[in-house]
Amino acid sequence: MRRGIVGPVRVEDRDAAALRPPLKAKPMLPTDCSVDTARFWSTIETSATIGVGREGGLSRLALTDDDRAMRDVFVTWCREAQLDVRVDKVGTIFARRSGTDDTLPPVFVGSHLDTQANGGRFDGIVGVLGALELVRTLDDLGHVTRRPIEIVNWTNEEGARFSPPMVASGCFAGSYALDWVLSLKADDGPRFGDELARIGYAGDHPVGGIVPDAYFELHIEQGPILDAARMEVGVVTHAYHSHGLLANFSGETAHTGPWPMEKRRNALAAGARLLTAVDDIGLDHAATGGKGTAARLVAWPNKAGILSDWAQIVCDVRHEDEAIAAEMQRRMMEALEAAAKRTHCGYDVLDTWNWGGRIFDETLIALVRDTAGRLGLRHQDLPSQAGHDAYFMARICPTVMIFTPCRDGITHNNNEFVSEAELRPALNTLLHSVVARADRG
Repeated sequence: MRRGIVGPVRVEDRDAAALRPPLKAKPMLPTDCSVDTARFWSTIETSATIGVGREGGLSRLALTDDDRAMRDVFVTWCREAQLDVRVDKVGTIFARRSGTDDTLPPVFVGSHLDTQANGGRFDGIVGVLGALELVRTLDDLGHVTRRPIEIVNWTNEEGARFSPPMVASGCFAGSYALDWVLSLKADDGPRFGDELARIGYAGDHPVGGIVPDAYFELHIEQGPILDAARMEVGVVTHAYHSHGLLANFSGETAHTGPWPMEKRRNALAAGARLLTAVDDIGLDHAATGGKGTAARLVAWPNKAGILSDWAQIVCDVRHEDEAIAAEMQRRMMEALEAAAKRTHCGYDVLDTWNWGGRIFDETLIALVRDTAGRLGLRHQDLPSQAGHDAYFMARICPTVMIFTPCRDGITHNNNEFVSEAELRPALNTLLHSVVARADRG
């Protein structure tokens, strides 16, 4: 493990903290206080050079060398801002800015720095670097909040290399066991825990164990609603009801030529049947906004001339209406049984997950909405349709999400885009909302 990157605060950091002037609480921020978008954009541009994927995009998968490089840069920025950095046992980075009363629970602000295999430059990244800009702006203003503020970079939000997604926030919230997370295997073979150690981010800080005062997550919308309506800020009021499935099929290898069809146990065919069924479920509910996603199918040996004896799938169904989502889930599980039976394969459900509904805190929603209005910004209430770390945090503390427009709704794609000017309103909404929460009596 490389010293100075993970684990407890370094000696020099403690010394720096001791030399800071006494902290004094400040009054509410005037509405003309604003983030430095040029400075923020420079961090986005630096991030865009680390883990470059297709033209204009990123491929910075969790716990790769590129992820390590981005983490190193982020930690350096945090230390330059005199933040106390710690890393927990699943690699999540926390950077703490002290408040005038450090005995109070902190306000968390964060998202993730890992990307999809064909990811964009903004998904997740805006939330982490936006939190950093928030802290830098407070330093510029000389404003110290009553409660501490902690920036959070969650590990493996995307689930692009280690499935399922959002395992670090899930572990923090108590939904996943630490040992289970550390034992996850990547498509390219290594274990989650081994890769954490290899890149130097196997921290020694316990996972969870504290309940934040609140959690804020700024994110691009990942949809076209705000952009089409020319809205500057999205106030996320609720989330689509989502049900996910991670499962293995087990079969038997055999020659693709002579082996009789009635004796075949082709795990690849079982996975394909299930995923096609899930796609059909989504199409059946598309008119009311429902979605069924065939997200992943891998198999072994997955070669010509031989049947595969193992396959793994990831799929999910989602709908804004809870009852319809539950019916879609029922059909998905029936399709799992049917696919196994039709192909004479066994199956093993490795993980299921569900999230969504009215999970966000009404007080925080009102705060964000009122803040956007006070700043004179065009804002709109809307649901979140994608999964986010905020979903797990909502299980343990008051949580809210703020959306910024996403050009044409394109995301998880190298053409994902939002301009510096388009990011400014949501960044300022985040700044003023977080300060109001952190300073309250």
